[in-house]
Amino acid sequence: MSAFKGKYHDELIANAAYIGTPGKGILAADESTGTIGKRLSSINVENVEENRRILRELLFTAPGVLPCLSGVILFEETLYQKTAAGKPFVDVLKEGGVLPGIKVDKGTVELPGTDGETTTQGLDGLAQRCQKYYEAGARFAKWRSVLKIGPNEPSQLAITDNANGLARYAVICQENGLVPIVEPEILVDGPHDIHKCADVTERVLAAVYKALNDHHVLLEGTLLKPNMVTPGSDAPKVAPEVIAEHTVRALQRTMPPAVPAVVFLSGGQSEEEATLNLNAMNKLKAKKPWVLSFSFGRALQQSTLKAWAGKDENIKKAQAALFARAKANSEATLGTYKGDATLGEGAAESLHVKDYKY
Repeated sequence: MSAFKGKYHDELIANAAYIGTPGKGILAADESTGTIGKRLSSINVENVEENRRILRELLFTAPGVLPCLSGVILFEETLYQKTAAGKPFVDVLKEGGVLPGIKVDKGTVELPGTDGETTTQGLDGLAQRCQKYYEAGARFAKWRSVLKIGPNEPSQLAITDNANGLARYAVICQENGLVPIVEPEILVDGPHDIHKCADVTERVLAAVYKALNDHHVLLEGTLLKPNMVTPGSDAPKVAPEVIAEHTVRALQRTMPPAVPAVVFLSGGQSEEEATLNLNAMNKLKAKKPWVLSFSFGRALQQSTLKAWAGKDENIKKAQAALFARAKANSEATLGTYKGDATLGEGAAESLHVKDYKY
């Protein structure tokens, strides 16, 4: 048996393909309570459940935004929250044609004997949690593995361990009806050039797909959420066309055409940078058997947060900022973005956080 064929087989394939609809992408709104706290403190807003709920309601009810999206990744708290009027967020999303997703990993811990490399926790009890989330309306899941580029990193141990963790997570999700988003993020931290990032990305993705195959994961019912291939955060920048060429080539060399879509993470790029790079990939004349789309958190929310600043009277302005970014990214999935989005405050600033914890 090459791929696991469980009772959700057809549903997984249909949902993965739907999330990969050209012109649509994913809003990552699954920041943990600690991470959303940092975002809120940057605009002097207290990190309490009601403020977190208000922010997410602002995002999910912004006019024009849901048609640009096919999925929204939620944190567990948000999966069960409601609008001020009492409507569950899950219903708001579904009525807008957007599939609700859920972050299921439990964060990273250090791999002993390495130079600060990590493995991701959360396999214990995962099947039961997936069943619960499916009942609550979730249809896909996310698990983030983190690798870093250094003098001797990523080590073979870190690559192998994280690949196996992602594969085990993926098949558990599929047994329980959730499309797994496989996210092996190679952090942008460091002075390395784009060639080094390409080399590491190809090695990591090759290991990930070997593990997914070994674990009989149904590739048609998965999505990949990788980093774009870019120079390190302390290296000179390169043009979007160069990033597009190196990223697409890394995928061509490692990623089976059975996977319907790639939903890139923004990885601390500015909002505008992430959009321009995605647009360049979709304009590139090359073999691309998968849809190239987005799963952006910081790169969809930064200017929205700044516009809102925690004030009710700014909600409309904040929603307009979100729509500008969502529309720009929707166009970028088609290669038709003209670089003409209204740049809200913060749209051009780097969102890089060293050793980023989600």
